[in-house]
Amino acid sequence: MSPPAIDLRTAHAAGVERLLDSYRAVPPSASVRLAKRTSNLFRSRAQAHAVGLDVSGLTRVIAVDPTARTADVGGMCTYEDLVAATLPHGLTPLVVPQLKTITLGGAVTGLGIESTSFRNGLPHESVLELDILTGAGEVVTASPVEHEDLYRAFPNSYGTLGYAVRLCIELEPVHPFVALRHLRFHSLTDLVAAIDRLTVTGAGDGERVDYLDGVVFSADESYLTVGTQTTTSGPVSDYTGQQIYFRSIRHDDGITHDRLTIHDYLWRWDTDWFWCSEAFGAQRPWIRRLWPQTFRRSSFYWKLMRFERRFRIGDRIERLRGRPPRERVVQDVEVPIEGCADFLDWFLATVPIAPIWLCPLRLQGDSWPLYPMAPQQTYVNIGFWSTVPLGSSDGETNRLIERTVSNFHGHKSLYSESYYSSEEFDELYGGETYRTVKRRYDPDSRLLDLFAKAVQRR
Repeated sequence: MSPPAIDLRTAHAAGVERLLDSYRAVPPSASVRLAKRTSNLFRSRAQAHAVGLDVSGLTRVIAVDPTARTADVGGMCTYEDLVAATLPHGLTPLVVPQLKTITLGGAVTGLGIESTSFRNGLPHESVLELDILTGAGEVVTASPVEHEDLYRAFPNSYGTLGYAVRLCIELEPVHPFVALRHLRFHSLTDLVAAIDRLTVTGAGDGERVDYLDGVVFSADESYLTVGTQTTTSGPVSDYTGQQIYFRSIRHDDGITHDRLTIHDYLWRWDTDWFWCSEAFGAQRPWIRRLWPQTFRRSSFYWKLMRFERRFRIGDRIERLRGRPPRERVVQDVEVPIEGCADFLDWFLATVPIAPIWLCPLRLQGDSWPLYPMAPQQTYVNIGFWSTVPLGSSDGETNRLIERTVSNFHGHKSLYSESYYSSEEFDELYGGETYRTVKRRYDPDSRLLDLFAKAVQRR
């Protein structure tokens, strides 16, 4: 006999009660944090003394409504599990961040982006309503018409205004396959002009553009990948085995074509953590053949990286080679498209990191106070994730990047190290708006302050 089906709403309600019980068990003098075993943050953090909240009951997809094209989801549900629940209905979230273990709550409170962002914006823009555990220990429902101040301040607050308990999000229909065109550019100016044109028109060479991102290998070698959904069946590529996706896009000139299932397209970057799996040897053919496929995913590489950071293995190796330690530069920045080519020129000439990921973005509605960007303005997310030789001061390269991004009227995501002064931080990330909402929903400061969490806790 089969076990009885789980009533997912009842199970979620029980999970919320365990969450609240764990909050009540935290001494009033103690800070509050989540008790979670995984993270996609790259900030160095001091040893945590806060008591963790029990979020074990918030990991499920509660319901998918194929007619309304919505999903009710626990705040700790991963996008891997969410997509697994929606794809059988021919639906996906409007934006699916590229790493499987990013949680929906994490993408909304910390911002997320992917190749639909040129037409769908950021994940929080598709949130219809969400339940938030505030610093005051209350679960409130926030939406454009209820607790609207918290709803709008929650994106980019990184758990300092509360934690997402449940989210109701929009979904969009998708086809089973994605046809890809990899466009080669020899000039960054031409690359950025193509991004601008494709973002505004949503079409290129007579084909609809459903997905758009790019990779820069050097000033004279860069690519845009244009994806179009299709129902046409046929041979598809597989980049979960010996073949490596980012290498497949490179060619001498013109355009090359590829096809993936929609599932494999959504997770095309996860198998090799973009290209960062190379740091662990996972791209060397003989190692890759021995590397278990179940461990060929971003969550496992993240565990390896955490182990390396704990024991400073990289610095030890550099010391044995007679070289100084290296500075970690793991950042995503958004630059208005008008300055994108100049920023890329500056970056390639100044920071010895390549490849670089590009992802165009346009907000679909109004600006959001903690990460203000102009509505209907095209930005380009520029992601770079590596290390550079250590300079003469702490975070020298990261500080230089911060200043340059500000000079280009851009913004930097806060998932990694930041070095702003409190005045600069206020100007860029919500300032008084943040403090007003913080006082209302976390009056006793049970949760960390955003500046303290993003900048001071290194």
